[in-house]
Amino acid sequence: MAAKIYHDKDADLKYLKGKTCAVIGYGSQGHAHALNLKDSGVKVVVGLYEGSKSAAVARSQGLEVLSVADAAKAADVIMITIPDTRHGETYRREIAPHLKKGKALGVAHGFSLHFGQVVPPEDVDVFLVAPKGPGHLVRRMYTEGKGVPSLVAVHQNATGKAKQIALAWAKGIGATRAAVFETTIREETETDLFGEQAVLCGGLSELITAGFETLVEAGYAPEMAYFECCHEMKLIVDLVYEAGISGMRFSISDTAKYGDITRGKRIITDQTRAEMKKILGEIQSGVFAKEWITENQAGRPVYNALMKRGAEHPIEKLGEQIRANFPWMKKRKLSGAQAAY
Repeated sequence: MAAKIYHDKDADLKYLKGKTCAVIGYGSQGHAHALNLKDSGVKVVVGLYEGSKSAAVARSQGLEVLSVADAAKAADVIMITIPDTRHGETYRREIAPHLKKGKALGVAHGFSLHFGQVVPPEDVDVFLVAPKGPGHLVRRMYTEGKGVPSLVAVHQNATGKAKQIALAWAKGIGATRAAVFETTIREETETDLFGEQAVLCGGLSELITAGFETLVEAGYAPEMAYFECCHEMKLIVDLVYEAGISGMRFSISDTAKYGDITRGKRIITDQTRAEMKKILGEIQSGVFAKEWITENQAGRPVYNALMKRGAEHPIEKLGEQIRANFPWMKKRKLSGAQAAY
């Protein structure tokens, strides 16, 4: 069934006016939500743990910063934007004691709600507003008078106004300037995890690496392998983003098109599709969630080892050297800033 779509005319900021809205976290999504809401005329406070490096940044940008507990206590509407793995403990210790009847609790991703890490009382509204883009883009598009498409879902409608509050939040961050698609917590969570694992991150990074390794092992220069399997990926993805797969094919050579339509299915085989279904099954059953929660409780030994192995792959070292030749390409600072709160 097609999703219902909302725009500016369908949302009203009056459902946030006169209320205090707390944004818990000031990382990638948190800073964008807080600043955009403030610029939309909404009263915003930011909730951060004691000693957070983000506190000075938020204050310098004109926001009031409180402890997470004080922010939750002061707020009528609370939005959690910290990493999924911190939702459960932060909610139980700092938010739940102050989640009184009639308040509203929001999340930017449904993982903690869907997999039972956060279980709100029945007398509060619970909703999701999930921009389909990183926080820096959500902020930049807002300042340019545009918006990033978002998903919206109602998990609990205690007051009868949960959807109106969710849409008002979406409007406050600029999402309704583009389009807001209605979904459910289950659908958002499971499709998001599947997309990350099978296509956008897991599938793509492994495809790039495998292509690079195949060419290098066949004796081709690593630089040529990098350009053909990694560097040019952005060109193709941008074309797909702007005009779909058919639009991308319209813009490439006939030789490239023929190779695409005759060889692609030899890469994404029936075995690949079967594995995709298996991955989706692990998400739906909660196997992945349990594995990830356990991994964090153990101090992330597998995660840390695999991240280290990936960072040390030759494609990473070579890529850094190649990109150094492009002065117009801003070097990204790789740190924990995105997950900060």
